Amino acid sequence: MKIGAQMFTIREFCKTPERIIESLEKLAEIGYRYIQFSGCGPIDPHLLRDTCDRLGMELILTHSKYERIIDDTDNLIKEHDIYGSDYIGLGAMPQYARVDQNGLDAFMKVLEEPIQKIRAAGKRFGYHNHAFEFRKMKDDLIFNHLLNRFSADELGVILDTYWVQQGGADIYQWIDKLKGRLYCVHLKDQGVKEDGKSPMMMPIGEGNLNFPAIIKAFEEAGAEYAFVEQDKCNGEDPFECLRRSFEYLKSLGYC
Repeated sequence: MKIGAQMFTIREFCKTPERIIESLEKLAEIGYRYIQFSGCGPIDPHLLRDTCDRLGMELILTHSKYERIIDDTDNLIKEHDIYGSDYIGLGAMPQYARVDQNGLDAFMKVLEEPIQKIRAAGKRFGYHNHAFEFRKMKDDLIFNHLLNRFSADELGVILDTYWVQQGGADIYQWIDKLKGRLYCVHLKDQGVKEDGKSPMMMPIGEGNLNFPAIIKAFEEAGAEYAFVEQDKCNGEDPFECLRRSFEYLKSLGYC
């Protein structure tokens, strides 16, 4: 499995094309060769691709805005052709889909056409989970409603280790359940704040998740890429957090 960086971690440093390029250079200096482009400001797709090529990096996956996936699918696919990326991800379902079954059903219905366009273009659509997907709606988990509606060919899952833990679910059970859907995944560690009860995001290897076992399970389930993500860095430099995560994963024989 190949290890990459999720640029959402450094989103505050990526508001302009110039800052995006500087940030990519910093990631390359750390040693990352694969990236997920997410949460950043606008940049010409050709410039982004050229920068990645210059740095020996590959843009593998995006989290694209819901509105673009639904209303601008064709152009989104063309952009991913420029990137050389086969994976188009949605970071979360919109708020209306989380309220009740009618909203969830409407969301899944509207996804059908863009998913088929993405498949026809030879690319894969992936959905990224948070904790709310582990809430029950009509006697079943929101997550299960998604999985029952779409086949593995239609819906990949960008499984996020932190949010599975936060949702009170068993990470190993879900990795096994999602075999065939796990092309790209998120590695995110969880620790506990000083109050002893609030969870916090941490660099990989500094929290309490068993990443040697988790990564092995991901590999056995067929995951191709794992992206390090830390939404909140607790006042630390996000690049430093990504560096420590990289060094830990390197010590395990990855990167």
